[in-house]
Amino acid sequence: MSSAAAAAFRLGQRVHAAGDPRRVGTVRYLGPVEGHAGDWVGVDWDDGAGGRHDGSLAGRRYFVAAGECSASFARPTAISGGISLPDALRLRYRVQDFTKEEQDEMYVFSTSQKRVSVEFVGTDKVQEKLNNFNELTSASVSYMGVSSIGAPDELKSLVPNLRLLDLTGNLFLQWQDISSLCQALASLEVLNLTNNTMENDVVETPMLENIRILVLNNCGVTWELVEKIKVSLSCISELHLMSNRLNMIMSPDGKFVQGFNTLRLLNLEDNHIDSWDEIVKFSYLRSLEQLHLNKNRLKHVKYPSNLSTDGPLDDAAAVPFENLQVLLLGSNDIDDFSSVDSLNLFPNLRDVRLSDNPIADPAKGGAPRFVLVARLVKVGILNGSEISPRERRESEIRYVRLVMGKIESNDPEEIKRLHPRFAELKSFHGIEDEKPTLSTSGPQKMASGLISVTLKCVGPSMGEKQPLTKKLPPTTTVGKLKSLCESFFKLKDLKVRLFVEEEGCPLPQLLEEDTASLMELGIGSGATIVVDEES
Repeated sequence: MSSAAAAAFRLGQRVHAAGDPRRVGTVRYLGPVEGHAGDWVGVDWDDGAGGRHDGSLAGRRYFVAAGECSASFARPTAISGGISLPDALRLRYRVQDFTKEEQDEMYVFSTSQKRVSVEFVGTDKVQEKLNNFNELTSASVSYMGVSSIGAPDELKSLVPNLRLLDLTGNLFLQWQDISSLCQALASLEVLNLTNNTMENDVVETPMLENIRILVLNNCGVTWELVEKIKVSLSCISELHLMSNRLNMIMSPDGKFVQGFNTLRLLNLEDNHIDSWDEIVKFSYLRSLEQLHLNKNRLKHVKYPSNLSTDGPLDDAAAVPFENLQVLLLGSNDIDDFSSVDSLNLFPNLRDVRLSDNPIADPAKGGAPRFVLVARLVKVGILNGSEISPRERRESEIRYVRLVMGKIESNDPEEIKRLHPRFAELKSFHGIEDEKPTLSTSGPQKMASGLISVTLKCVGPSMGEKQPLTKKLPPTTTVGKLKSLCESFFKLKDLKVRLFVEEEGCPLPQLLEEDTASLMELGIGSGATIVVDEES
């Protein structure tokens, strides 16, 4: 091993390319490279990041890289071990030296933790405030190559009132450094370590007692690590663990996650969890209000209603997920109505996301929005859109008509199994079975069963046409309605597509099946049918 490379770097150290703090990697080799003079550093770059090989060169292996082309050798002068946090703060917030790019990157956090750009008005006032760093309460030094906190006393005296710190994309690795950071900054409550590859072997529990919001997205952490550090997270209200390839929740007793008495939001989006049994392990986190599970691999959801004998030993009457209000399940593989119906059993669930699942995608045989609204009795927000009283009423009526048009069995138990809310909704909305009456005949009988729909043309080649309101038999098929629309609107040589507008849906729902009747589709009086031309 060469003395220069050994003195400047160590194996396992996180580094970045000199002059490019966004190109980050890990030192895997220090020493000579056969056929090349001088000192060399072998780096395994994150996400490939312009690597050239897998740790071997000219038939000789120096180290094993994560990818086939994620590694390269570089001169020590082409690699940086980073800077200290105080130096990064001075660089980022020294107003007189701001570049245009740095000004664009500056932001503060809103109350909803969204980035809001700083407006540079009254530069003198900004200068005066930031020259006095002890007034700084929120700071971001993302992608600045920060590798250490520097001298704790220096950091403490520089920003004693810092409450929020964004360290995204830097070079931190050891929890001991994070512990020292939190001890130096006693006011720190929000810490973002996204894209820092943190170690999972913790020898000494870090001191994180004042942290309320901890963001560990794409840090390579495991749930075992979370269990190791949770004793220090006594004030934690939000824990973000996105993109860590988690697929198992390893709790100490193998059953339920315990502790986290103040945790309100747990974000596990974009991981590899494929079994709902893993999620059930969070059933008894009493304060948990939001559970974010978008972009996992879940296929089913089932409320854990039979866990009373397996619950926490200190409370046999504990209710699973008793305070959960928000459950985000978008972009999973859920494809069954039993999972949708199971959501009704969560005691306080009000906000659900099911978008980008097979069950919620009509193009893949899933259900349109009105069916989901009708089946979810307590949910007030679906897929980010609020369900108004009008939408709920119309969805439930339309759903009942849909079921009435499709049910083949008269067995109440079978109907309840397939459509748990059907009988309840049919009775609530006073919807009668479609039965012919002996006292009515001819035109009067026909008129009593018609439904009134509004037809609206939107095709660019159709010209301006006023909407029409027509009364149609509920047995009218989509194919027949297309022919009628071509006649009503005098659409010669144009093939049309029909959509039904639904409140709460940004786009109308395409009526694809020509043989399906309006009744079978749950379309009743008051519906709006959009007539467009085929592309």
